[in-house]
Amino acid sequence: MKLSTKGRYGLRAIVDLAINGNDGPVPISSIADRQSLSESYLEQLMAKLKKAGLVTSIRGAQGGYCLSRDASEISIGDILRALEGDINVDCVGLTKDGKIKCPRSSLCVSKVVWRRINDAIAETVDALSLGAILKETIE
Repeated sequence: MKLSTKGRYGLRAIVDLAINGNDGPVPISSIADRQSLSESYLEQLMAKLKKAGLVTSIRGAQGGYCLSRDASEISIGDILRALEGDINVDCVGLTKDGKIKCPRSSLCVSKVVWRRINDAIAETVDALSLGAILKETIE
């Protein structure tokens, strides 16, 4: 699995938000400056995170973004799915929901490998919380 810029930049942005959001909403411009990201692209990423219920926005001069819940309650899987959509490794013989679509599937051994890889990725990103990432980043 390879993360797109959406996933990589979005993870950087939400970690930045979690680190710097203890004193209130964080303006998108400050995240963009610290992370060397375009404000307009960051707005798109934050909109996806907001739609997924991971961040909230506050309007006004003192506004910005906040995590919608404690960092320990947000999994990296939640973040990646909000930004990337499906996080499965592609197999030409599997549909996005993991069902077999290949006419040679009864003879294919790689489908078992891809299914296990997808399961391992999902298990890992779902078990890893934003809070755990913060701990490792700050230490």
